[in-house]
Amino acid sequence: MEINRDLILKLESLAQLELTDSERVHMQTDLQNILQMVNKLREIDTDGLEPLVHMGTTQVFLREDVSGTQLTTAQALQNARVKDDHYFLVPKVIEQ
Repeated sequence: MEINRDLILKLESLAQLELTDSERVHMQTDLQNILQMVNKLREIDTDGLEPLVHMGTTQVFLREDVSGTQLTTAQALQNARVKDDHYFLVPKVIEQ
């Protein structure tokens, strides 16, 4: 996959970001570095290795799942960029 200016502009649009030219260049460099790292990891022979399930031996104790204070519809929508009376309105980004 080639990380070029067109891809950065498309990602910027999908994420509804407004980047400067220098931020776009920085983003392009970061994404290229990430892809290089992933490609380097693909070179490692992992045949016969068990998948890692946990990073440490510490046991995690989870809290009970109980509902708490909930937002009203008006509270949830108060900072929405585009909305109607009950819903967030977002542009369609997935083609069928």
